[in-house]
Amino acid sequence: MTNKNEGINRREFLKLAGLSAVGAGIAGSALQGCKFFTSEREAAMSPRAGLDPTGEMTYRTSNKGDKVSLLGYGMMRLPTDDNDEIDQEMVNRLVDHAIAHGVTYFDTAPPYMKGKSEDATGIALSRHPRNSYTIATKMSNYRYVQDGMGPKEVYDASVNMYHTSMKKLKTDYIDYYLLHTVGGGDGMPFLRKRFLDNGLLEFLFKEREAGRIRHLGFSFHGHVEVFDYMMKLHDEVHWDFAQIQMNYLDWKYAEKISTSVKNINAEYLYGELEKRHIQATIMEPLLGGRLSNVHDHVVERLKQRDPNASIASWAFRFVGSFPGVLSVLSGMTYMEHLQDNLRTFSPLKPLTDEEFEFLYKTADIMTQYPTIPCNNCKYCMPCSYGLDIPGIFVHYNKCVNEGRIANSINDENYRKARKEFLVGYDRSIPKLRQANHCTGCGKCSPKCPQGIDIPAQLRIIDEYVEKLKRDSL
Repeated sequence: MTNKNEGINRREFLKLAGLSAVGAGIAGSALQGCKFFTSEREAAMSPRAGLDPTGEMTYRTSNKGDKVSLLGYGMMRLPTDDNDEIDQEMVNRLVDHAIAHGVTYFDTAPPYMKGKSEDATGIALSRHPRNSYTIATKMSNYRYVQDGMGPKEVYDASVNMYHTSMKKLKTDYIDYYLLHTVGGGDGMPFLRKRFLDNGLLEFLFKEREAGRIRHLGFSFHGHVEVFDYMMKLHDEVHWDFAQIQMNYLDWKYAEKISTSVKNINAEYLYGELEKRHIQATIMEPLLGGRLSNVHDHVVERLKQRDPNASIASWAFRFVGSFPGVLSVLSGMTYMEHLQDNLRTFSPLKPLTDEEFEFLYKTADIMTQYPTIPCNNCKYCMPCSYGLDIPGIFVHYNKCVNEGRIANSINDENYRKARKEFLVGYDRSIPKLRQANHCTGCGKCSPKCPQGIDIPAQLRIIDEYVEKLKRDSL
């Protein structure tokens, strides 16, 4: 990860930081401790938080003539109450506000929110006329194969999942149906077991012909040979759309910054879809919030360019500026998230060529801050041993992004940096859910769309925490 002009490479950085496999800040930077955010909302709020847009939503048209809002509502990170249950009243308010301001695309899946997202989405949306919104959900049947089911069992359970989705969503047709996260597992063998060798793909074709599926597509994470195979199938299948991970960091750097050999640059994925006129829906435009909570140096760079724009708005404008993008998904947990995004997309101001170059250079700078590529999707949860895996990574990445990880006991402000990291760790992660309780069982890693070796990263963070504890002054 060498940048000869502006930084050090990852190996040199880790050596200076005293860690063995994951970055811990920029060596020699001022250490002032990581800030405490009471919630995700603080990281996403813009200077004009609370204000609704004054313009009209930007729309794109699907290949079947649907008018689709460029801002899509991702229902994977819904608001919860004190008991960690979905706050249905707040979900209803958010959905009402979104529809009132032109959002028409709502994306969910059977596993989201511990299996309760489709229910909450169905309750909220069914209070509105069916022609005022479109629903996307997925055939998330990867667990059936992982559990060792045979072809007939996988087929029956998957078809049941499809019908259950309709019931939960309170509808008799699904506007956008996806084969969920193809490319995972061991690549092509996994794809064949899930969809190709058991007749499921033929079943979905028939459902599309019958009109119960209006657009058929897939979402992709993982092995590039699977994506290329799906592209080859297009002449036969005629994919209506595909969902890819795309943002200004992953555009050219997904392969470079990842701890996984599987991550593919979004420039390639989008380019292959564009060649075939397959429309793209976009997931992780903010990389699980990492592009709205960037390093302080990057914040300063973006704010100098446009003091009134939120940090998140740059990422959304980037992906929304591509003409082949049908809708950009955002998991808007709070009203502040929704309002800020509505301002960005109502209407969208496409990036100029010069602004594209500005963001490419920004991405290049960001590669110098080697965070763990966790998008907080929670696919790894629950942990069999109770760890809060994404919470641990979020806290660590937040401190890396601020450039305030404690590197050496001899550094100025080390005492303050050390204290604030440890206090923040205990505040955000209960002690029984921290990294030192990882047994290394490895059950979590195959579930991670980013291909992170989760036990290895947890072990490194635990070693860093123990180092801070030993190095008390």
